[in-house]
Amino acid sequence: MNRVLIIGSPGAGKSTFAAKLSIITGLPLHHLDLIWHLPDRTTLSREEFDSRLDGILKSERWIIDGNYRRTMQKRLDCCDTVFWLDLPVSDCLRGIRDRVGKPRADMPWTETAVDPEFESFVRTFPDNERPYISALLDAFENCGGEVVHFRSRAEADAYLSAAAREIRPSSIKN
Repeated sequence: MNRVLIIGSPGAGKSTFAAKLSIITGLPLHHLDLIWHLPDRTTLSREEFDSRLDGILKSERWIIDGNYRRTMQKRLDCCDTVFWLDLPVSDCLRGIRDRVGKPRADMPWTETAVDPEFESFVRTFPDNERPYISALLDAFENCGGEVVHFRSRAEADAYLSAAAREIRPSSIKN
């Protein structure tokens, strides 16, 4: 496990999981939201985003946190492991509501409210995004990639606890 994707609906806990996995494994962590979004709430151009992403993908070791459907296939082509946080909509909605007003390491600003359009995206994620992700991950697994599929935060937490016990500092590559 050297090139890792963390994907799932907004609010599923991807960034939290990614940060913990990075600490356990020593893999460098890259949040796509931090690359795409600028502190003034604008975004990079697609070309600049793609250039920065390509630089990360050329590295030998990384964790990339985020969906970004447009670039998912490109990232899958370069990774060896995918963690899919496939949680119920109610858990994801609670996740986005719980982070309002809290600074986050994966965003360049603190959200002050839940955007109705963003909430709608989360509500429709299972119908609009999940089938696409599922098909991509089926193909990825058929080509030998590893997918770890979590359906609850408890499953993700249990995995992290087990990984922390199994990985010893001498087994982490620098």
